[in-house]
Amino acid sequence: MFERFTRDARDVVKGAYAFVEGSGGGGQCVEPEHLLLALLDREGSRGSFALAALGLDQRRESVREALREARRRAGLTQAETDALAGLGIDVEEIVARVEEAHGVGALAGDRKGKGRWSGRVSFGRGAKEVLERSLRVALAQRDRHIGDEHLLLALTLRPGVPAEVLADHGVTYESLVRVLYGSGGEAKAG
Repeated sequence: MFERFTRDARDVVKGAYAFVEGSGGGGQCVEPEHLLLALLDREGSRGSFALAALGLDQRRESVREALREARRRAGLTQAETDALAGLGIDVEEIVARVEEAHGVGALAGDRKGKGRWSGRVSFGRGAKEVLERSLRVALAQRDRHIGDEHLLLALTLRPGVPAEVLADHGVTYESLVRVLYGSGGEAKAG
């Protein structure tokens, strides 16, 4: 599958690895959130064009902050947090108590020294699903390659924090398809 990846798509994957390996991402696995962070850092690609066309280029920091907050909540989406609140469970109160006892970011899952780790970064289940879905998205659009735009489209289709954060910022699968392919379905962006 990786042989179909464009240079831009490969750079997104490398950027996601960099977030995990560096201080920016934490953890041992590349997750969908890391792919989104790497996409936000892209310039001059079809994916970055689409994000700019939808106004996200001026709100990148807002997206990063929303991802940080979700990570602090152990990766729960706002919808999940709201559902738990409906059951009388205050996630923010739980996070505050855990952080009081164990330090800020204790629920983020990226604390050093927990368990054995080989040191090798791998793809988490969610990131693998995004990569697989990007192939299906490319095939559905009759594209012969997988570009960063397909990774972005795949992120909007997979339920979870990245899709929710993107939707909260006006980026949905439908809006991306309109920008990237127009109403005729043929590639037009980038």
